[in-house]
Amino acid sequence: MRILVVNGPNLRFVGQRQPDIYGSQGLDLVPEMVSQVLGEAAKNIALSFFQSNFEGALIDRLEEAWKEKTDGLVLNAGAYTHTSLALADCLAWIQVPCVEVHISNVFARDESIRHQSFMAHHCIGVIAGFGLMSYALAVQALWHHLS
Repeated sequence: MRILVVNGPNLRFVGQRQPDIYGSQGLDLVPEMVSQVLGEAAKNIALSFFQSNFEGALIDRLEEAWKEKTDGLVLNAGAYTHTSLALADCLAWIQVPCVEVHISNVFARDESIRHQSFMAHHCIGVIAGFGLMSYALAVQALWHHLS
């Protein structure tokens, strides 16, 4: 099973950037967390990662995932979650099963704009607030959905 983890703007330096919100661990720990959550099943999952601060690059990579027949997506669109109709439109047409992820609990954040998502309507689920473990839980959800 091929799963692509896509991260949007300002997520390149997770672990260093605002650790009070995003924690002090880097995204490089996600594969290990997936192994912990899925155990032996993790051996059947090929994870790949992509990050960009540019909306068009994210759309290009999602379209490429569709062309490659990627089985599932884990998407943390960052701030684009709350603003990008273009990313939402892309998810709508490629129809690759997707789980939206957020490291922080966006619904508990002070800025009300963070309480809306243009992506969620096109995803099989949303996982938020569990730090980096949100990614592992998303991969687990995709594994169950696709198996």
